[in-house]
Amino acid sequence: MSTNFLPATYYEQFLSKQTLRTTPSPIRSLLPLEKTPGLISLLTGKPNESTFPFTSLSFTARGPTKNPSLLGPAGGVRNTDIKVTIDSEDLAMGLQYTDTAGIPGLLRWFEGLQEKMHGRKASDEGWRISVGAGSQDLIYKAINTMVNPGEPVLLENPMYAGVIPMFTDLGCDLHEVETDAEGISANSLRQILETWPQGKPKPKVLYTVPYGCNPTGMTASLSRRKEVLKLAREHNFIILEDDPYYYLYYGTAERVPSYFSLELDEPEVGRVLRFDSLSKILSAGLRIGFASGPERLLAAIDVYTGTSNLQTPSITQTLTLGLLNKWGYDGFLTHTWGVSAFYRQKRDVFEQAMNKHLKDLAEWVRPEAGMFFWFKLNVPSGDSNAIIRTKAFENGVLALPGTVFLPKGGTTSYARAAFSLLTPGDVDKAVERLAKTVKDARREQSTRGRLRVHPML
Repeated sequence: MSTNFLPATYYEQFLSKQTLRTTPSPIRSLLPLEKTPGLISLLTGKPNESTFPFTSLSFTARGPTKNPSLLGPAGGVRNTDIKVTIDSEDLAMGLQYTDTAGIPGLLRWFEGLQEKMHGRKASDEGWRISVGAGSQDLIYKAINTMVNPGEPVLLENPMYAGVIPMFTDLGCDLHEVETDAEGISANSLRQILETWPQGKPKPKVLYTVPYGCNPTGMTASLSRRKEVLKLAREHNFIILEDDPYYYLYYGTAERVPSYFSLELDEPEVGRVLRFDSLSKILSAGLRIGFASGPERLLAAIDVYTGTSNLQTPSITQTLTLGLLNKWGYDGFLTHTWGVSAFYRQKRDVFEQAMNKHLKDLAEWVRPEAGMFFWFKLNVPSGDSNAIIRTKAFENGVLALPGTVFLPKGGTTSYARAAFSLLTPGDVDKAVERLAKTVKDARREQSTRGRLRVHPML
């Protein structure tokens, strides 16, 4: 296993001009010094904790289970409740300003998780973690930290619609990398890079969702990931590994290692910036995510945070840490197993309805992670946008047309359906209405075709 971590100076080439001009917050950059034993700090304008009205905090949470029969119909894991109490010292921290990167206890817990799941030891130099208000908060900051307006970027196509504006708002030169049932296409990526115009700077980042990709639901194979890592080294770019569905993997094969893990076997380590999210497995409303990767890049993101929202709310970090400490790593992984089993059941119910109503009307590949079906509508126009936005809505069902997931826009016959919330009965009704929509579109197209052939009618 390689221990050749890229030096901090290597990442200066990946930072945007704005980032290189930005100076750290004069107060937040000195906050760590307040922990010096014996030091009397006159540094910050922290409010006095004695003025806060909150005096105690406790809550109940579900205990983790591996029994699928205990999975609740609305998306939760049912088991004996456990009580979590936040002690006075932790509560005081949760009510106060804290370190930009995150409260120390939560950072240590995430470090242990990354070692357990990805083989990254906290003792290894060159990498660290920062907590954000959801992983999307960190992705936005990472992109603005690394990418200059107008610069070229590599984006898997189709891709998560919520990230596209982050690049288009910067006026980036978008280069779409094809995807298929095995995830991102290394051949497509290689073709883009090996035919790159001489003298034109190559992209600094590649954005990809490798597990249960939103919208396609596809999971990148091991061979694809290794080839992408090789290309990252050969063509000198950073992989933005957005992995919110990593713990929602429910395939029968062994889980494929992350880019963050696989790069440890590379000749050089430090070309992956990984984003994890707790939104899908603990609570979307907590807004807790964390980024792991090269220390220099995380430090730049922290500077961005220090001048925008100062930090991720301490109280949500404290709540999260209280629960995670109560569960421990084994309990956390047991819980995520239960959540993934729940979504596997949801997927199976949805696919049963698709086989019942959409056979011959649509095409799809069964996802093995996440909460989405990406399906091709077999309609003459080859355009899902008008059909989904008008006809489907008129028929009482709402989905997303595939065009919103194309970085450069355009026409596609694909659409995305989320299966996370619906009951089996509503799933059957929704898919039946989608089938009616496709049939109506076919019939209407056929009628228009006959009218063109017989204009006198």
